[in-house]
Amino acid sequence: IYTGGPIVTINDAQPTAEAVAVKDGMILAIGSLADVMAHQGESTELFELNGRAMLPGFVDSHGHTVLGGLQALSANLLAPPDGPNTDVASIQTSLADWVADNQAIVEDVNLIVGFGYEESQLAEQRPPTLYELDEVSADVPIIIVHQSGHFGVANSVALEMAGIGPGSTPPPGGIIRFDDDGVPNGVLEENAFFAVLVTLLGDLGDEGFRACARAGTALWASYGYTTAQEGRSSKEIVETLKAVAAEGDISIDVVAYPDVLVDRDYISANVSMEYENGIRVGGAKLTIDGSPQGFTALRDRPYYRPVGDYPPGYAGYAAATMEQTQDAIDWAYENDIQIITHANGEGASDMLIAALGAVQSEHGAKATRPVLIHGQFLREDQVDSYQNLGVFLSLFPMHTFYWGDWHRDHTVGPVNGENISPTGWVRQRGMMFGSHHDAPVAFPDSMRVLDATVTRRTRSGDILGPSQRVDVMTALKAMTIWPAWQHFEEDRKGSIEVGKIADFVILSKDPTAIDPETLDTIEVLATVKDDTLIYEAEEGVREGRLRASP
Repeated sequence: IYTGGPIVTINDAQPTAEAVAVKDGMILAIGSLADVMAHQGESTELFELNGRAMLPGFVDSHGHTVLGGLQALSANLLAPPDGPNTDVASIQTSLADWVADNQAIVEDVNLIVGFGYEESQLAEQRPPTLYELDEVSADVPIIIVHQSGHFGVANSVALEMAGIGPGSTPPPGGIIRFDDDGVPNGVLEENAFFAVLVTLLGDLGDEGFRACARAGTALWASYGYTTAQEGRSSKEIVETLKAVAAEGDISIDVVAYPDVLVDRDYISANVSMEYENGIRVGGAKLTIDGSPQGFTALRDRPYYRPVGDYPPGYAGYAAATMEQTQDAIDWAYENDIQIITHANGEGASDMLIAALGAVQSEHGAKATRPVLIHGQFLREDQVDSYQNLGVFLSLFPMHTFYWGDWHRDHTVGPVNGENISPTGWVRQRGMMFGSHHDAPVAFPDSMRVLDATVTRRTRSGDILGPSQRVDVMTALKAMTIWPAWQHFEEDRKGSIEVGKIADFVILSKDPTAIDPETLDTIEVLATVKDDTLIYEAEEGVREGRLRASP
C-alpha cells in the first residue's frame, strides 16, 4: 500500500487519491486511506511517501535508449546547463579529460566518442574541425556527435577508416563537408554521418552494445520513465536489448521501432503487442528529413538566417525520397503495422501528409495509429491534415528551451518561431499529443520536458509562443496516458487506475500544486516498475528509504 503523500492519478474520473493498494504488480484499489487500508493483511508492505508526490510512471513518446547509453558512457560535450562546453577549446578539454579517465576503454575499443556538441552554443558558432580533433588524438579515431544526433565530426584517422577523402561521394540524403581545397573538414551530415558512425561503432563489439543498453535504460529509469522507446532501431539493437533483458539487466519496458528502409523482414517477423522480458517491436520508423537547428530539416520556404555556407534560398533537404516515403507508408498500411515518422520541416510534413493521404484514399483509414515524430516547423493547415488523417503527434516542446533562441534568430525567425512545437494548436482541436526528449539529443530529463511544455522558456528566459503553452495537467498527460495510447497500451499504463500495472514515479513536489515557473526544480526521487523499486535518488537514501517495513 502506497500512502503518505499526494497521489496524482492522471485519471479524470478520480484525479487524486490518499492511497493505492497493489497486489502481484497490479493496482488493486485506489481511494481514501480508510478504504484502501481495508485491503491490508499480515504480509502487506507499506510504502511511505513522506509527503512526496506519486504519479504514474512516465511513458517515453520518443527517444533512443541505446544511443542514450552511448551518451552516458562517452565524453559529455553538452553546453550548460547539462555540460561545461562553451567553445571549441572546452570541447577539446572535455575529450582529453574523458580519455585520461577512460584509458583502458580507449585502448580496448580503439575509439574516442563524444556526445552533444552544439554550434549554436559555442563561441565560434561552428562545429570543431578534424584538425582540432586531431589535436586531441591523431592516432585513435574520434567521432563526436552533434546534440541533434544528425551530424558529427570525425578526425583524420576516423575518416581514413571510413574510406572518406578528397573526391569522396556522399550517400543519398547525406553531405560530406569539404574545405576550399577539396579536402574533407571532418563534418558529416545525415546519412553520411550515420554511415561513418555505424562503421566506427562496429568496433565496440557485442559487450560494448550491451553496456550501452544497460546504461541507457538505467538513465531513463533515473528520470522516472518506466516505458522507453528505441525510436530508430535495427535488428542488431533489438537483439542486444533482448539479450540484456533476458539476463535481468533491464528494469523498464522498451518499445523498438526498426528502420523501415532497412529492416522490413525483421519488423514483420517480430512486431508484437506482447513484451518479452520487457522488450517488444512496436512497428516501423521512417526518417524523412534531418535537424531543424542544424538546417537539414526540409522546409517549404528558405531558412530565415542560417549560420554557415548556404546558397541563397536554402531550405534544407530530404533524407528520403518521395518514392521511398510512399513505399514505406504503403507497406506499413498493407501489413497493418504502426509506422512512426520523423518529419521536422514543413516540406517533410507535406511529403508525409501526401503519402498518408494517398494510402488512405486507396485502403481507407486503419487503426494503426500512425505517429508524427517532432513536427518542429508546422503550418496550421498541416495540423488540420494530421487530425483528418488520424495521426498522433509526438512533439518536441523541449526544443523551446534548448534551441528556442536559435530558432527565433536563425532558423524560422521571430514570427514563425512562436509556433515551433505547436501544442496550443493541437489542443485547440481537441487532439492528444506526446511530448518527448529525443534522448540522446538531450538527457531524458522528464522535469525539463514538463517545464518546457508548460512555460516555453528559452535558455535566455524568453517565452517563445505564449499561445502555444498548455497547463500542467495537459503536459503531464502528454508524458503518461497519451503516449501510452500512442503505444496501444492505454489499457495497462499511463494512469493510476484499478487493473493497471503498478508503474509509478515519486517526485519531490506535486507538479500540480506549485508555481509552474518552478517545475524544473522538481526532482525524481524514485521509480517503481511492476511494484518494484528500480531507482532511488541519493536524497531518498539520505532522508530515509521510502519503503517502510511490513
